[in-house]
Amino acid sequence: MGESWFVTGGARSGKSGFAQRLAASTGLEVVFIATLEALDEEMEIRIARHQAERPPEWLTIEAPLDPRRPLDVVSPEACVLLDCWSLWVSNRLLRLGGAPSADELTALETELVREVDAILEVQRARSGPLVSVSNEVGSGVVPDSVLGRAYRDLLGRVNQRASASAERAWLLVAGRALELPPPAS
Repeated sequence: MGESWFVTGGARSGKSGFAQRLAASTGLEVVFIATLEALDEEMEIRIARHQAERPPEWLTIEAPLDPRRPLDVVSPEACVLLDCWSLWVSNRLLRLGGAPSADELTALETELVREVDAILEVQRARSGPLVSVSNEVGSGVVPDSVLGRAYRDLLGRVNQRASASAERAWLLVAGRALELPPPAS
């Protein structure tokens, strides 16, 4: 049974670097599932920088809308690094347009939870670990827009789901990792 490890923290907290070190420490082949989409020049530069920071032997699979799909083709023994849930949720939410209805948001939440559960189910059948990364967005002020609140709520649900199934979880603050206790039974 492949373990699931969850890494979260605020923007620029060091979570991606920490997750990369975790993946490298396994000594296994690493498959990096990237959810960042190059929507503008700044994002293209950011993607190039992230790619340059990763070891060249790591396989990168771009999966901005469906991070589960690559799990069907990677070695079950490989360590999979999914970076990140937060961009995946954003990508899916933005597909609804600028002002999604309550019904659209409810349907999206149902889809996202179902898809996270599917990823975690596939992971349980693998032998290599899954290291997943996500932003913690629930610690700040309540967003002043419907879209901002929807994003915060959707990502919060995805994070809870991913964290609850993880054997290990960390919160990154100012580059320092705090290991979180297991979920209450």
